Amino acid sequence: MEQRLAGQKALVTGASSGIGRATAIMLAQAGCDVALNYFSLHESADAAAAEIRALGRRALQFPIDISDPPAVERMVQEIVREFGHIDILVNSAVYSDRELFWQADLTGFRRTIDVSMMGAYYVLRETARHMIERNQGGNVVIISSPHSKFAIPSCMAYNMAKAANDQMARTAAVELLPYRIRVNIIHPGWTDTPGERKFFSEEVLARSAKDLPLGRMCRPEEIARGVLFLVDPDSSYITGSTLAIDGGSQLPWWSKRGSGEF
Repeated sequence: MEQRLAGQKALVTGASSGIGRATAIMLAQAGCDVALNYFSLHESADAAAAEIRALGRRALQFPIDISDPPAVERMVQEIVREFGHIDILVNSAVYSDRELFWQADLTGFRRTIDVSMMGAYYVLRETARHMIERNQGGNVVIISSPHSKFAIPSCMAYNMAKAANDQMARTAAVELLPYRIRVNIIHPGWTDTPGERKFFSEEVLARSAKDLPLGRMCRPEEIARGVLFLVDPDSSYITGSTLAIDGGSQLPWWSKRGSGEF
């Protein structure tokens, strides 16, 4: 892969699996040193870090809970000490429980908000403070979701968190304009990640994937390519935008059913 980001330093949250892991590795392939944040799947994080180091890039590992503000502050400070600066933040960490809202266990409901909404804010806040102080610009990509727009049942806390992520990112994009820090959003489609196995069996995933517009789930690497596009120097006029990488899932593709066209 062309070293479009040679010498840059990146922080990726949720980097032990799925979209975060694929993004961390692809950023390293593009020339970045990468700090990996994660809370679980430690062996997978170790393997990702080893893969990054095998590319000749540096990898730092931070197994911390991003819903803990002091821990986030310490993490960013340590990354700056080790790398010297942070050029790119990719906020990918999430937590989600699924229950009808009036039946929901409030512990899981609050955990979803604490990680997926407030955790994303804490990391953005600390990283932006560093970027502002450094005064060399920067890039932020928030991995959000179509859940921010669609009222998907049994997912109220996650829907709320992702709607907040979108407004957080757009507000940050406005406030960070004077500092040349670009902030953009990605809406992934249904992506084949370990997290989906929390809710669905392999049989259900395989069957449901065939009903998607393109007949398959998204691959994490396809989202990672979107991240690379947004942080690329040639994308320097893009900020406050939302990139949907969803295989047409937000189109009215279902209206074609029974028409004989599909």
